Amino acid sequence: IHRHIGMGGDQIVTALAGEGVEESEGDSIRQAEGEAYAELIGEVEPMEGARGLIEDLREEGHRVVLASSAKAEEVEHYLNLLDARGLVDAWTTAADVERTKPEPDLVHAALEKAGGGRPALMIGDSVWDVKAASAAEVPTLAVLTGGFAAAELREAGAAEVVESIAELRSAGAGDG
Repeated sequence: IHRHIGMGGDQIVTALAGEGVEESEGDSIRQAEGEAYAELIGEVEPMEGARGLIEDLREEGHRVVLASSAKAEEVEHYLNLLDARGLVDAWTTAADVERTKPEPDLVHAALEKAGGGRPALMIGDSVWDVKAASAAEVPTLAVLTGGFAAAELREAGAAEVVESIAELRSAGAGDG
């Protein structure tokens, strides 16, 4: 299951259990997952340096869009945890896309919310982040916080891989 974390809910049941299970039980599995996660969401904590990274990017003049395929209420919770509503330009939720990661829809939605245009950079920590961004022709700076190996992230197409958000910040994430 871990190898599929970061993949969108509309994709993960098929990836783990096949089309037959998706067709017969996909919706009930997603509902059960949502209920179980709702019981645990209070245990979620922001990654060290996450808010600071957003502040760094904003100070450097970059537009920041949080590209999530989570449910709207979950994204609201994360925004509150980061105290980031006033920092970010926009955010996405599952409601903004037809297909989630590894499809590029989420990255396209984030680009649209950022006002379109380029250049753009995705910062992510799963192979699914990297694949979605690559499919949208957006380079990814990958962080080793999602439990994937650097080699896996590079193989998926990451432009660069760093150990932590702290390393990313010290390297000047928004430079360039």
